[in-house]
Amino acid sequence: MSTLIAAEGLGHAYHDEWLFKKLTLGIQAGQRVALVGINGAGKSTLLKLLAERFNPLEGKIVKNKSVKIGFLDQEPTFPDGYSISDFIFSLENKQQQLIKEYEELIEQPHPDEDKLNHLYGELSEHNAWEYEHEIKTILSRMGITHLQQQISTLSGGQKKRLALAKLLIEDPEIYILDEPTNHLDIDTIEWLEKLLTSGNKTILLVTHDRYFLDNVCNTIVELDRGKTYTYNGNYAYFLEKKSEREASDESTFQKNKNLLKKELEWMRRMPQARGTKSQARIDAFYDLDSRTKQNTDNQSITLNVKMARQGNKILELEHIGQSFDEKEIISDFSYTFKRADRIGLAGKNGTGKSTLLNIITGYLQPKQGKVNVGETTVYGYYKQGGLAFNEKERVIDIVKSDAEYIKMADGQTISASQLLTLFLFPPKKQHGMVEKLSGGEKKRLHLMKVLMQNPNFLILDEPTNDLDIDTLNVLEEFLENFPGVLILVSHDRYLLDKMSEQLFIMEGNGEVNIYNGNYSEYRTSLDLLKEKAEKKALNPTPVVKEASKKLSYKEQKELDDAEQEVSRLENEIETLTASLGQINSSNYQEIQNVTKNIEGITSTLDLVMARWLELSEKNN
Repeated sequence: MSTLIAAEGLGHAYHDEWLFKKLTLGIQAGQRVALVGINGAGKSTLLKLLAERFNPLEGKIVKNKSVKIGFLDQEPTFPDGYSISDFIFSLENKQQQLIKEYEELIEQPHPDEDKLNHLYGELSEHNAWEYEHEIKTILSRMGITHLQQQISTLSGGQKKRLALAKLLIEDPEIYILDEPTNHLDIDTIEWLEKLLTSGNKTILLVTHDRYFLDNVCNTIVELDRGKTYTYNGNYAYFLEKKSEREASDESTFQKNKNLLKKELEWMRRMPQARGTKSQARIDAFYDLDSRTKQNTDNQSITLNVKMARQGNKILELEHIGQSFDEKEIISDFSYTFKRADRIGLAGKNGTGKSTLLNIITGYLQPKQGKVNVGETTVYGYYKQGGLAFNEKERVIDIVKSDAEYIKMADGQTISASQLLTLFLFPPKKQHGMVEKLSGGEKKRLHLMKVLMQNPNFLILDEPTNDLDIDTLNVLEEFLENFPGVLILVSHDRYLLDKMSEQLFIMEGNGEVNIYNGNYSEYRTSLDLLKEKAEKKALNPTPVVKEASKKLSYKEQKELDDAEQEVSRLENEIETLTASLGQINSSNYQEIQNVTKNIEGITSTLDLVMARWLELSEKNN
């Protein structure tokens, strides 16, 4: 397979600190690569360098000049004074200009019939109708409907979706995507997965969404302390191999530490006038010292702040109703929260999830109904928009403005500086300005401030945006042990599945339905209902004889066979995944073949599981 783009000896610094030096990375045609690493490791910087947004301080980017790169920035910028239509449709593309003219015309209350007829002919002549349908589908999926709207009036989430829509319409040879799932609802994410895996697209992306990573990517590249490590396989395989590497690194670190101690004693005993024969050993000492210090920087974040005591009465919602501009958002919703409730809030964008959260926390008074809050209830509300930090303020002052000392879960009292260290903000960053933090580090600081309030009712509204996977793993560990009430809004299906035991489904028509189970179970139940409805539509003739509640002999055998088939398919996927690690990384064709085989077996497994669930329910 041909290499479409490569980084050779790349080096770049940010705020006088090297993110990486002598970095080498190649992306081959048809490869779908996920770039992972902790916040501040330089992932976004590396993407921008490969997308040629600016030049590296060292090294070079190598690619064929004719190769077209599409880049989705984490926070896209747009030309001043542009409408959505101006941005979406390229002046150089005749088909797009015809489609633009057509879409603008049909948006008018009374379009000119002659112009319409003329455009019909032009669109047909340039074979643009299919393209027009593709463009409208993409725009519709991204929630973009009013093409004449000024981009300056859009929210941050709408701007991100607009930038993604433009890239998908252009369909470049290389997709470079920085957090593409941010601000998308789950239905749109699943649609995007299918679009990106169709054809033979070449993709390099940064994402915190582990289901998305697994479903889209076939290679994982980890950026760790300026070096890259490549893993040919899925997320589970990456975790396994990463742990093996870190265990090896720890062994090397202990050896280095013992050797450093001996070398340090030697350095101290050395006379001031050092001979030239000792210079090599002195240089080796400083190199060893640097490598040992690097290892000590690789700490893990700790979340164990104290939770406020929770009484018997927590929160009661009584017949809540809310509407905006005559549109009903919530209609007659009641719920009494119980201790250790773990609720996922699900629904498409614009169905009222944030509205319900604002009512719960008292930021918004409902038009109907009552909100009764228990005396001991303490909210911790992590909002999607984040906190508006003063960019010129020091990180430690941001924390000290809340408290100089913080009570931990074990009863220990620690200083603001110590807490920042636990949250992976070393002294140098603590005393640096907020403007020097990466987007993910600012999110981590926001999360830390929320947890400092010692809440017993925790609300997390899209907490995964811009956080690295390592921080998410620790957040999940904290949430698993959190004894209070948790409400989670997230497009991250992995997090929803792992953390919620119940769902509030915002249907978009005012209804809030309660489902007992996690998101994957909910989607499976919807698929089963859809399958039953389709079967009924194909065979509408009523059955006179009442169906037996017990399984027939044939169905019972099918159920037994399905259980064995599930086990067989899971073992086959596990074997193929393990085999990826044995394939030479340069043999990309074989890697792609094995990956496609895994994807096919996984699809079969999903079908078998769905049938097994259907028969199991009937058997109960």
